[in-house]
Amino acid sequence: MAEPYNMWIAGQERPGKAELLPVEDPATGEIFAQCHAASAEDVDETIQLAHQVFKSGAWSKTPRHVRADVLESAAALLTAGLPDLIALEVRQTGRAVREMNAQVPSLVRWFKYYAALLRTEERAVLPTQGKLHNWVDRVPLGVVVQITPFNHPLLIAVKKLAPALAAGNSVVVKPSELTPLTTLLLGRLLKQAGLPDGVFNVLPGYGATTGRALVEHPLVRKVDVTGGTVAGRAIGSIVGGNLARFTAELGGKAPLIVFEQADVNVAVNGIAFGSFIASGQTCVASTRIIVDNTILGPLLEKLTAKASSIARRMGAPTNPESMMGPVISAKQLGNIEALVKEATSSGNAKALTGGSRLGGLSELDGTDFSKGYYYPPTVLVSTSEKSILKTRIWREEAFGPVIVVVAFDTEDEAVKLANDSEFGLGAAIWTKDLAQAYRVSEQIDAGIVWVNTHHRNDPSSPWGGGKSSSGVGSENGVDAYNEYTTMKSTIINYAAPEESLAADDWFKEGAGAVRYG
Repeated sequence: MAEPYNMWIAGQERPGKAELLPVEDPATGEIFAQCHAASAEDVDETIQLAHQVFKSGAWSKTPRHVRADVLESAAALLTAGLPDLIALEVRQTGRAVREMNAQVPSLVRWFKYYAALLRTEERAVLPTQGKLHNWVDRVPLGVVVQITPFNHPLLIAVKKLAPALAAGNSVVVKPSELTPLTTLLLGRLLKQAGLPDGVFNVLPGYGATTGRALVEHPLVRKVDVTGGTVAGRAIGSIVGGNLARFTAELGGKAPLIVFEQADVNVAVNGIAFGSFIASGQTCVASTRIIVDNTILGPLLEKLTAKASSIARRMGAPTNPESMMGPVISAKQLGNIEALVKEATSSGNAKALTGGSRLGGLSELDGTDFSKGYYYPPTVLVSTSEKSILKTRIWREEAFGPVIVVVAFDTEDEAVKLANDSEFGLGAAIWTKDLAQAYRVSEQIDAGIVWVNTHHRNDPSSPWGGGKSSSGVGSENGVDAYNEYTTMKSTIINYAAPEESLAADDWFKEGAGAVRYG
């Protein structure tokens, strides 16, 4: 095994004072790398350094067009480094290389978008009364902490980094302990792009130790986390105690409604993508499929065939022909197995396809599934009238390639089923009836609603939850940039001295009207 990966602090690789993190290949169960983890002492030292750099103005006071130049340079360097980044992303996540070949190159859009925002943002001038000129600037917060998950290490890191850096903050990222490696590589890339040392730092580690030390630190002015709802709430309570800002993208249990007016073939393709991309390990995965009774039979037939086709073409993540890779870990695989087993053994659900861990050898390339954490696309349905609604998997996030299908008879029933969740991150509607699309999308309790598509994500489009269990705030767009700033209002009196003395001498001799405000 090669030398352990170091932390990235103040423009340098540094070893950590905590234990080494093992990094596992989910496709084989092999520990292929180790990574230094940050201790509480490392955390404090890094935040102090990041704060000093922020106060120095080396980045926080750099002209916006210079910051834009650096972000655009980062986009170019990211493009040049794609082959190495993609290979490492595949190895540590188990995601199929065909997915990473599509996803990772798209990340340059975030750097380019926020570079463009810096070049085009206009400063507000307010209609203050009198001979006063009042303008508002957006100024950076200071040191911000970003906590990223295992499922999209580079994508989510860049989504958070681009607006934070554009605004002029100093950033400390704690990637998932399962997938820390590609985020560390961003350190060299951003330094080469011209980012001053200390503005971007990466501290791998466990949430209970490194993560807690980061979010508790009094110099941290914002925490931005993507993760589970339980962890998000715990982090939020700590951050609130420091009166720092908080953005959280948390759990999901996305509904996908298919109406009679939908094209069934197109809808099945949409369900497969929304449900099984990233082995179902996305917060907006379409895990609750709600189908008009009039088309339930043909849809289930086509969906089962599609899921079975994907399963037949599962293999090594490095194989360009592999449709789907493993889930991230033995623990995650166990969670999926437990939820499916409970649903089926209770008699409330049955699996039309999938339903158990893969073993044996891949039909595609001979991969030994038993060495990794492979779970096939799984379609669950009720054994009796909507009995699956009684199961935990209807409500709890499996975070794997498992979907639940239920039928409805009326539009109102479809909306009620869609909203029957504590989560409200993403949702989708499939219909060719435009009026129906508008009508139903208005009634869905979710931060993102797609119509006849799924997982669409653009730097300009807000991405956040509509219910508390799915988080607070949103990523992307101007709002994300604004959330990494605070407003500074400057008011200048440009009246002549004589006019000021006549109007503004509050304590002048004698009576007379005086101003206020």
